[in-house]
Amino acid sequence: MLLGFKTQLKVNLTQRQKLARHAGVARHAYNWGHGLCLGILSHNAACRPDEKIKFPTAIDLHKWLNKLVKLENLWYYEVSKCAPQYALRHLAQAWQDCFKKKKSRPKFKKKGRQDSFTLDGTIKILSENKIQVPVIEILKTYERLSGNYQPKNVTISREADRWFISFKIDVNVTPTEKKTDVVGIDLGIKALATLSTGVSIEGIKAYKKHSNKLARLQRQVSRKSLGSANRKKSQLQVQKLHRKIANLRKDTLHKLTLQSCKNHAVNVIENLNGSGMMANHKLAKSIADMGFYEFRRQMEYKSQIYGSQLIIVDRFYPSSKICSNCGSIKDSLLLSERLFGCDHCHLKIDRDLNAAKNLEKIGRATAKLTPVDKSEQTPLVEAGSKIDSNVLFIKLSDLMGKFG
Repeated sequence: MLLGFKTQLKVNLTQRQKLARHAGVARHAYNWGHGLCLGILSHNAACRPDEKIKFPTAIDLHKWLNKLVKLENLWYYEVSKCAPQYALRHLAQAWQDCFKKKKSRPKFKKKGRQDSFTLDGTIKILSENKIQVPVIEILKTYERLSGNYQPKNVTISREADRWFISFKIDVNVTPTEKKTDVVGIDLGIKALATLSTGVSIEGIKAYKKHSNKLARLQRQVSRKSLGSANRKKSQLQVQKLHRKIANLRKDTLHKLTLQSCKNHAVNVIENLNGSGMMANHKLAKSIADMGFYEFRRQMEYKSQIYGSQLIIVDRFYPSSKICSNCGSIKDSLLLSERLFGCDHCHLKIDRDLNAAKNLEKIGRATAKLTPVDKSEQTPLVEAGSKIDSNVLFIKLSDLMGKFG
């Protein structure tokens, strides 16, 4: 099974300059191609149908780049040809996703924000902590590298003052012995995850803890003169704090998803609408601080590694309004009501625990009664691929028909 592997590079000053030069060329090619695409779109919108220009592909952009840009900017030849080539590929893919309404329109890239580039060609893992890439030559890593799988391409990115390299590695599937058969997991803001077993896991809330320090550092940046060295130093401090917040959040999610997939045979979660929930500006910061989509993404691939099954319930299923004891549905339930009270059986239970128990019931019924059709595509997989047997998506219509 192929998974992405990302580790930090141990670079000197010369290598930093080479990496920054590659990232700059990739950014320049991307912005040039993006401006050209916008010009073609505006031209086609204003002209007659017979005067329209065909929207360029990645190959067309690369041909025009060689003829129009490289001859005037000789510093393109100081870096690997793969850096601008892959940047134009990513731009073409971004426009395709935009036309298919999968993502919004791509934007121009800015220096210092998500700097990255991709290389292919002569890439070899020489030893436990050395990897050879084109033009930049040998790079050292802090973490050990596996020499069993030689990557075809690598992506090098920068986070604040650190450089990272990522590529695909072959990971063995190792099913583990499960302690619990079915567990429902309800994600929330007050507690990151509430399990149907009664366990409640608090979120790290990294952004909330560091928000005051982040605001202070951002005020310091605004007081510095534009283009000054002190402003760059202050910006670097802000970037480092953002990196720390993201790492704390990822660490919490990795630990939670690892334990869930290792110890539970079947995990049941809801298909939460993260972007829709973020529209509530009173809760947007708290929702983003939890990382609901990242939790689901990690559960999907870790379920395959450790031999567990992931069941994703439709987002419109009223798990919080259904009584986990008698099954009656409550008409309304305010967000401020943290205790669920049933009018029929008079059950009083925490609303998150009640939702988790309802998800567990669906998991027990679905894991036994519903076979997984590997030939049918679902929203969980990319176009053209097949659903994995460890992941099952349940629609609301199936829930109402089978479970009432």
